[in-house]
Amino acid sequence: MKFSAHLFIAVVVLTFSVGSAMAQHTYSKAVQKACANDYRSHCGQYGIETDALRLCMDKAGHGLSKTCIDALVDAGEVSKAEVERRKRTGK
Repeated sequence: MKFSAHLFIAVVVLTFSVGSAMAQHTYSKAVQKACANDYRSHCGQYGIETDALRLCMDKAGHGLSKTCIDALVDAGEVSKAEVERRKRTGK
């Protein structure tokens, strides 16, 4: 009985871990619209709302349009302070 309970807990934990790892990030319609050209220019090879796309757009930060950056800030995807820090440091 005790072994079954431990096995059940292990299965539940593993299920939630795998589910979290495969979770997708949902961008607002405003961000999708404002960043559509940036997506195609910089990260079009990645699926919409994937972690890989998020990482790609982060790396492409300096090449993103002002329209896209403003939409990302408005949606809370990135802070204005982070945008300013990147402008100052070039990173």
